[in-house]
Amino acid sequence: MQHNHQDHDMHSMPSTSSTHHPPDHTMDHGSGDQGHMMMKMTFYFDYKNVELLFAGLVINTPGEMVGACIGVFLLAAFYEGLKIGREVLLRRNQISVRYNSMPVPGTDGTVLMETHKTVGQRMLSLAHVFQTILHIIQVVISYFLMLVFMTYNGYLCIAVALGAGVGYFLFSWKKAVVVDITEHCH
Repeated sequence: MQHNHQDHDMHSMPSTSSTHHPPDHTMDHGSGDQGHMMMKMTFYFDYKNVELLFAGLVINTPGEMVGACIGVFLLAAFYEGLKIGREVLLRRNQISVRYNSMPVPGTDGTVLMETHKTVGQRMLSLAHVFQTILHIIQVVISYFLMLVFMTYNGYLCIAVALGAGVGYFLFSWKKAVVVDITEHCH
């Protein structure tokens, strides 16, 4: 059995990975010798070296942070408006209406006709294709907002929350629950 001296030296050297380092609550996303950002893993309030969604989109000044917060705020408000807008469009574009009537005995022995309305739309329609495109946009925006929140930057998180709140306030008041007086099952 041949013993390699070089292997022995590798195993006898102290490993730097076993030394204890206090946690800094960051996650390294760098690669190679290039400069890299450290992603915070706890909430913080800062405006320097904040990477926002894309590698080249880095916030370094208070003005850039204000601009990013305004943009995120508007995106969150738009997202809420898009959700409500899709519901309104869906109600407007319901093209297939079907009424089903059936006799129901009345309390005094008479026969009443109870009518149920079924509303739907066709799968291969321009309205459904448009709804599908809007749904894709809504999903992408929702994930962008989630990723912005996951930066853990307090300013950006507040912008997402306030934008969603203002958007809901501005758009959801139009959202009404319509009660059909002929509807007996709730």
